[in-house]
Amino acid sequence: MSEIYDAVIVGGGHNALVCAAYLARAGKRVIVLERLGHVGGAAVSERPWAGVDARLSRYSYLVSLLPRKIIDDLDLRIDLRRRRYSSYTPDPTDPSRGILIDNGDASATTASFVRTVGDPREAERFAAFTDRTLPLAAELFPTVTAPLQRAGDVRTRVTDVALWDAVTTRPLGALLRAGLESDIARGIALTDGLIGTFSHADDPSLRQNRCFLYHVIGGGTGDWDVPVGGMGHVSGELERAARTSGAEVRTGAAVTAITPDGEVTLEGGQTLHGRLVLSGVGPALLSRLLGEGDGPAPEGAQLKVNMLVHRLPRLRDETVSPEAAFAGTFHVNETLSQLDAAHDAAVGGSIPSPLPAEIYCHSLTDPSILGDELQASSAQTLTLFGLQVPHRLGRDADPTAHRDELLAAAQSSLDSVLAEPIADCVFEAPDGSPCIEARTTADLEESLGMVGGDIFHGDLSWPWATDEEPLDTPAQRWGVASAHDRILLCGSGARRGGAVSGIGGHNAAMAALELLG
Repeated sequence: MSEIYDAVIVGGGHNALVCAAYLARAGKRVIVLERLGHVGGAAVSERPWAGVDARLSRYSYLVSLLPRKIIDDLDLRIDLRRRRYSSYTPDPTDPSRGILIDNGDASATTASFVRTVGDPREAERFAAFTDRTLPLAAELFPTVTAPLQRAGDVRTRVTDVALWDAVTTRPLGALLRAGLESDIARGIALTDGLIGTFSHADDPSLRQNRCFLYHVIGGGTGDWDVPVGGMGHVSGELERAARTSGAEVRTGAAVTAITPDGEVTLEGGQTLHGRLVLSGVGPALLSRLLGEGDGPAPEGAQLKVNMLVHRLPRLRDETVSPEAAFAGTFHVNETLSQLDAAHDAAVGGSIPSPLPAEIYCHSLTDPSILGDELQASSAQTLTLFGLQVPHRLGRDADPTAHRDELLAAAQSSLDSVLAEPIADCVFEAPDGSPCIEARTTADLEESLGMVGGDIFHGDLSWPWATDEEPLDTPAQRWGVASAHDRILLCGSGARRGGAVSGIGGHNAAMAALELLG
């Protein structure tokens, strides 16, 4: 006979742990089933290099969308640190100059705009562009942990109706060109629409707009913060919250099948039965587990490169210190025209050259991820995130060769804006191997079960409901409905899912509590 639970949660990512903690705190019998030997999904810290005491956030790396409500509700001991420097962007045509956006010194920011684009008013335009999104963020972010609101209702509360229409009805490129004059400033803004999203400035699908919106509303400010202790600490706190609340968390438990009536079969034949099943895996994988075949294939579009350097590389721009440039987001070959050209190259089947990328140094803000000896030295971690590399580029390639090719493209792109090759700065492990690793969409698919390497489990949705869609059931109202009444989505594939936010887990738990009574 199957063991019966109020809720069986399939997948042990951070959203699943949030969901389990809420349900267990409400007195429900909950089990989390994770295929791997640890929980956390993409929000984990690991030591990639043997003999090197550095714990890197291996996949996801910054936090913006995790609501304070979830932190407080679950008594999470998480320290999120704000970065003084927002970004540094060297001019690809002359890397001896660049734009440093210093949140602590507006005059220095203006001076860098003048030095790079020759126009002091561009600094004003960029600040105004950023400030213009703040009321929208303040209005929208509190709604992500509430039942879905109708688009029309949200629109009536937004004071800048022109901005609402620009973001929700027209490709993002029009807004960027209207508000900013320089290719480089437009590119800085456009990157927020392309993280993990294969798109371009004028994409009529508006997928870049939806990605942009989520990136600028986090916390009501759009700031992206560094989790002290790395992502592993975030997931560790969520696991602690789930277990201490009474949830059962089982690792090494691969699910092989799910039925619409709540039966879950594990590898080896054991079955469990849930009054509800909550899916922390992507909708594409859920469809396979239900025996419904493959639906539309999601597609990730990113490269993650983790590095440990014995010192930060020197810049061609002598007016900016490496400690300032790498403390925020260091944009590499990410002007608007470069981003759009990279998209076109990838559509044509080629790895973009130069590869647009952004890089930052976690350990400058949080040295705790390094051991004592590394902290006492000049060693630092670097995380590079490559854009416009859709999963299709490596679908038919040898995974190792494709990874090597992408890594070479990333290094070449970064070297083009540095005063020395990044390879000269990379730390060596005790066995003499360089402390650098690349994680591709194929790696995400294989290691984490993310179909197509899509970190969002599919296209992002607007954080509201249309004026016409049904909101009759708890699952529909909370944005966690699947095609089956007893199966809810609690991962990144839920409405308002994506990124390290816990929002999908929270909302699935709220819907489940309504259903379970």
